[in-house]
Amino acid sequence: MTVGQTRAWERRWDELGKQVPQLPPGPLDLDSWFGRRAPILLEIGSGMGETTSQLAKVAPELNYLAVEVYQPGLAQLLLRAEALELTNLRLLRGDAVVLFTEHLPAGSLAGVRIFFPDPWPKKKHHKRRLVQPEFVALVASRLAPGATLHLATDWANYAEQMLAVLSAEPLLRNRHADEPGGWAPRPEWRPVTKFESRARAEGRINRDLIFERVNG
Repeated sequence: MTVGQTRAWERRWDELGKQVPQLPPGPLDLDSWFGRRAPILLEIGSGMGETTSQLAKVAPELNYLAVEVYQPGLAQLLLRAEALELTNLRLLRGDAVVLFTEHLPAGSLAGVRIFFPDPWPKKKHHKRRLVQPEFVALVASRLAPGATLHLATDWANYAEQMLAVLSAEPLLRNRHADEPGGWAPRPEWRPVTKFESRARAEGRINRDLIFERVNG
């Protein structure tokens, strides 16, 4: 980590962050951690925090939870949170599957976002991709009825896989099934990251998928 990231970690991690493997058994007490009760929006894979910090800033009515494994990225997000004076953001470091399985109750989330997950572009590595039927079923079970699962990727093959997996999950419905291909229009509120800009420059199309939890 850089010097600035290290200092931000030392200043703020104990207040704003938790390690998933060190969480006590059972549901995470988010109301106490945030100091209030509010809808929970979870972002998986916050990277360096560029998008996460901006989205948390413009949605103060949400308790925004980011889970990421990369420590320098979380430290950079802490720096961004300080600069933006965010009070509605908390960070988790560790495996999202463990978090969902052991610490998030069914129907507890107002939304989940997975923006530009690792595409594992080689065919032999596709099994490592995050968006698989078992994981999507797990995420869907933690969404409240009407809550959204929003994915974005700039890899065409992964986008097609995402669409197939989400469409096959009985707890989810495509909000934009009537759009060409079933893709969601790119939301204006989602910040354009450097990775997305690079994808555009290289001729890759960015795809958004927005599904919602149905009653079931």
